[in-house]
Order: sequence, then C-alpha cells, then structure tokens
Amino acid sequence: MGSLSKQEQVEWEKAEYANVNWDELGFALTKTDYMYVMNFTEEEQKFFNGTLTRFGNIEMCPSSGILNYGQGLFEGLKAYRKEDEGILLFRPQENALRMKMGADRMCMPSPTVDQFIDAVKKTVLANKRWVPPYGRGSLYVRPLLMATGRNLGVKPSSDYTFLVYASPVGNYHKGDLNLMVEDYVHRAIPGGTGGIKAVTNYSPVYKPLTEAKAKGFSDLLFLDALTGSNIEEGSACNIFILKGNVISTPTTHGTILPGITRKSIMEIASDFGYQVEERAIQIKEVFDAEEVFCTGTAMVVKSVASITYQGKRIGYKLGAETLAQKLHATLTGIQTGLIEDKLGWTTLID
Repeated sequence: MGSLSKQEQVEWEKAEYANVNWDELGFALTKTDYMYVMNFTEEEQKFFNGTLTRFGNIEMCPSSGILNYGQGLFEGLKAYRKEDEGILLFRPQENALRMKMGADRMCMPSPTVDQFIDAVKKTVLANKRWVPPYGRGSLYVRPLLMATGRNLGVKPSSDYTFLVYASPVGNYHKGDLNLMVEDYVHRAIPGGTGGIKAVTNYSPVYKPLTEAKAKGFSDLLFLDALTGSNIEEGSACNIFILKGNVISTPTTHGTILPGITRKSIMEIASDFGYQVEERAIQIKEVFDAEEVFCTGTAMVVKSVASITYQGKRIGYKLGAETLAQKLHATLTGIQTGLIEDKLGWTTLID
C-alpha cells in the first residue's frame, strides 16, 4: 500500500459525492476510499511516517499483542457536512486525550494530540465524497491503536499501529429505544478497564445483548458489580434520568466510560438552566423518572422508551417536547454548523 498519487488525489477531489443511498444509511460499514496508517517501532520509540493508503485488509503476525492478548484501543468521532458544504469535526482533541488516557492504562504508547487530529483530518478529507449531505447522516471515524509486534509471552508489545478509517452512517438505533436491565453479567468491574475504550470491553457483553435483542429489546442497561443496585451504562452509551429540574447521570469512577457526548450534553443542559449532577443512581430511581435518555457518539442523544427490570416495565415520555429532543437539536445544530459554536467544540476541515 502506498500514499496517494497525484492522479488519485485529482480523482477524489473531482467526485463530489459517492454513489450512496443516503436515506437508507444505518450504522454499518460502508467501504470508503482511504485509511491512514502510522507505526511505532521499538527502534524509533515514537509514531512516525503516517500515510494515507487505500482502504483494505492489513497483515500482522499471528502472535501480535492485539490478536493474542487484546492489547488495543479504539475511538469514535464524527465529521458532519454543513449547509455550505464545509465539513466539521466535533471535539477531536477530546478523543485524542481519551486515547492517551486509555493507552497509559493499557501500557501502550499513543500518538500525540496533534498527530491524532492530523490523521483524522487527512482521513476525512481523503474520503470527502463519503461525508453525507447536510442533514442526512455523518462520516463516522474510527481510530484504532493496536499492539502489532510479535509477542508470544504475556507482556506489552514492542511495536504498535495507529490506524484510522471511516464510514458514512445514519442512525445507530432506529425506532424506539427499549432497555432491559442486565442483573447477572457486568460490563465492568472496579480496577478494570471500563473507563477506557479497550477493545476487550465490548465482546463480553455480546451474549446477554444478543439474548435481550432476541426478546425484542434494543439494548441492555448494566448495573454496578459491587452492589448490583446502581445503574452504570448501556453496551455503548451513557445514561441520564430527569426528575423536575434535575438531570442525573452515573459518576464515571473507573467502570463507566467518560463519554464526550455525555460531557457535551451536561454542559448544554446546564446552560439550559437544569441542575446537572453526577452521582450513584439506584435502579429503583429509574421507575419514577420523568424522562430517561442515552448519549453516545453513535446514537448522539436518544430518548429511552422503556426500561424493564425483573419483569417490571416502565415507559417514559417521548416526542418533540422532551428534553432529550431539545438537547439533540442543540447538539446536532452545533455539530453541523446550524447553531453558532460559542464553546469552540467544532473544527473546520480545509
């Protein structure tokens, strides 16, 4: 795989949009044109010589740390097209910092914030024709940090690969969001890796998630491993409850991912005049909440239609008048340039 030739660069600059039915986009991989790859070697002791290459399969040693021991992290962020065709990234420096935090926990080197953002920008620009038209989706960007050195023993790798690819996406959850409380399997434990985006955090919940979906539920709501009585988060989203003028969300104390959308929604809600608090939330509290909603890069902000716990189901307010919908409109307005970004959250790609 090589870097872009002059002819290739001309080709993607000429193509305004890819041949995609934007209105049918879900949250699934659509192969785009390019990905970005940068390596860290034991000899260099730094990430260097990052390059754009054609999107495609990669090779690695069967004994690599990512394959054998799951030493890896990923991030997720989005690029949005504005009405004037400009393209915005949303808080990419937050993703870069979170990757660094995760890398420290996983005993891995990480790209600098500047290297991370530069790689994301180059990946988005190289796949510009795959950024959906304004209001019809976004380009989901997935940075990966993987241990790719040869490593038979249980120890940190010597070599690492930072790779960024992208895919146009639509809604993560189509239809109502109905949660089932999982009171047997725990997503994370104190002292573990629940607070970072380690690749090993996700597949262990596939079994209960698959079982829940077979019963008609959209996702799971996990409880804390210590008491089994406090809510934590979904399989890939943070959760909030509304009572009166108070919005509450579980504290990120190492078992809950500090979501960037979560952080942004807390700031927006506070600006709306709501009291926003982070605290332990007992499962029984969700049954007298006025609204419940989830946040995440993939789903943005979405109202929860119902929560089922030990056979008891409670429904919640939905529709245009919900706080969740107002928060969604404000956040996506900022992300797409429709609302002035007074907080410096967006980055224009040029």
